[in-house]
Amino acid sequence: MRQLGVNWFIEGHIDFEYKKYILLSYLQEINSHFDNSRLYPNLADLIFHYNNLIDFKKNKTLLQQAFPQRLTQADIEAVKLTYQKIITDDQRMLEIEQIITYALGKMDPAIKTGRDIYDFVESHVNIDPVGIIPLMPYHGYFSLRNGKESTNRIYEYQITIFEDKNDKYRGINVAFVDTYEQSISNTPESIKLNLINRNKFLPNPAVYYVHSDITFPLEQTLLPVAKRSLVKFISNAA
Repeated sequence: MRQLGVNWFIEGHIDFEYKKYILLSYLQEINSHFDNSRLYPNLADLIFHYNNLIDFKKNKTLLQQAFPQRLTQADIEAVKLTYQKIITDDQRMLEIEQIITYALGKMDPAIKTGRDIYDFVESHVNIDPVGIIPLMPYHGYFSLRNGKESTNRIYEYQITIFEDKNDKYRGINVAFVDTYEQSISNTPESIKLNLINRNKFLPNPAVYYVHSDITFPLEQTLLPVAKRSLVKFISNAA
C-alpha cells in the first residue's frame, strides 16, 4: 500500500500543488482497495491521517491563543510535530492550512466509503456460541468460515481491556491455530471437543462459530471485521 508520511503535509517542500499530487495518488490507491472490498490496513490508515490533520488544526489554534511567541517541539496527540509559529500566520502557514482544508475535503468521502463497506461486511457476519459459554468468555477460540468455503480457520483469542484518560477500550489478540474442512461429521461442536483435548490449559474455553454469507478478502476484510464484531458480541453478552 502506498504510504503517506506522518507529517506529509508539513515536511519537505510546502507547495499546495505538490502536496495535492501526493494526496491524490494516495487516495487513488486507497479507493482502488475499497473497490475490491479490501478494508485493512487502508481504512485505519486513512482515519489516522484524517484525525492527525484535525488535531493539527485544533492544537494550532489553541497554541496561538496561549503563546503569542515562537514555539518549538509542540507535542500534538499521537504525532510529535516540530515547527515554529508566530501569532500572525505567514505565507508558509497559509499554504499548510490550504493543504489541510483540501485534504480533509478529499479524505472525508473516502472514509465514508470505507465505513459503508465495513457496515456492509459486518451486516453479513454472524456469530453463534458453540456449546455452553463460561461466565468469563474473554479467552477462547473462534472458528471462521468465509462465505461458502468449506475450509474453516480456527483462531485462539484473548480480549484485553485498556484505558486512556477518558474511557476504557476493549481490544483483541488472536493467533491462528488450525484449519478444518466442515462437514456433517466435522462440525464446530466436534471441533470444540478437539480443542479442549489439545489444550489442557483451557479446559472450558469459550468457542464461537463466526461465519459470513458472502465471501470477502480474508486478511484485509473479513478477519478484521470478525474480530471487532466478536469483541462487540462478547461485551454485549457479558
